[in-house]
Amino acid sequence: MPTVDGEPQPIKPPAPPIVPATGSDTVPALTRKPPREPRSEISKGFLYGIGAYGIWGILPLYFIMLAPAGPVEIVANRIVWSLVFCGVLLTVMRSWRPALAAVRNPRILGALTFAAVLIAGNWLIYVYGVTSGQTIEAALGYFFNPLVSVLMGVILLKERLRPLQWVAMGVGFLAVVVLVVVYGSVPWIALGLAFTFGSYGFVKKRVGPRVDSISSLSIETAVLAPLAGGFMIWLAASGNGTLLSEGTAHFWWLVSAGIITAVPLIFFGAAAGRLPLSSLGMLQYMTPTVQFIIALVLLNEDMPLERWLGFSLVWVALIILTVDMLRTTRTNRYLRRTA
Repeated sequence: MPTVDGEPQPIKPPAPPIVPATGSDTVPALTRKPPREPRSEISKGFLYGIGAYGIWGILPLYFIMLAPAGPVEIVANRIVWSLVFCGVLLTVMRSWRPALAAVRNPRILGALTFAAVLIAGNWLIYVYGVTSGQTIEAALGYFFNPLVSVLMGVILLKERLRPLQWVAMGVGFLAVVVLVVVYGSVPWIALGLAFTFGSYGFVKKRVGPRVDSISSLSIETAVLAPLAGGFMIWLAASGNGTLLSEGTAHFWWLVSAGIITAVPLIFFGAAAGRLPLSSLGMLQYMTPTVQFIIALVLLNEDMPLERWLGFSLVWVALIILTVDMLRTTRTNRYLRRTA
């Protein structure tokens, strides 16, 4: 019996003889498919992100289907039915406690009330733009949004811009000037959407992770619901509402506004928890791109050469901004590894 340091060691039994396989077992091991690995969290994050931004991208088609409802009626229904859907979600997920805790916090409630006003304004401007045949300008607003976010960081947070960010901001400003000349007036829909959504994002960022997305949307719609519900009641009483007067299909399309509002938000929250910020930032361009294609191909909106020039300048600014973001992310990652 072999020994190690004087201690006897047991002798390992001989390995069993290899018996050739028969039948279907004769397939060589190298030809067998390896077991399928579970999908990575990053892959799931991309799917959730594509789902969120994709749904937001096709919203123009949904809002056009709601005719003859006007923008204010559509937004009012969106608020009320979103609140109903969120209430169902909170009940199913047993998540009322964090939502009620947020309501009891005056600072959080105040911030979400302000956010509610901003998102209501954003929804109203967007629906008006789409239903009045100005989807291209609405898409332009969401192309502008990253530039507005950088500008707000400088003004409100006193952030210092990197050289490429200065170049992107300069090109973006030039794009606004060109579009003003093309339109003959300031593109208020685009700028209104960019600044309301940028401000909304800024407020939500200040709230931070203290409130989850469903609780946040529930509180925001609850703040707006009395006014939205009152408006819907007034429309019905005056005979000007379309919720109950345009048939069953129209009724359910309006009611589905709650699901169409909440589902992409849930997807976005799932994506944000799985993807790096740089990847999420790249995906955000999907929404205005889809909107732009829908307006151009399906809605046949006018796109003269001068407008192409303005849009091209915006896209150049976004490319510069994206390159800067990717470079900064790569540098920060390298510094963390070498620290």
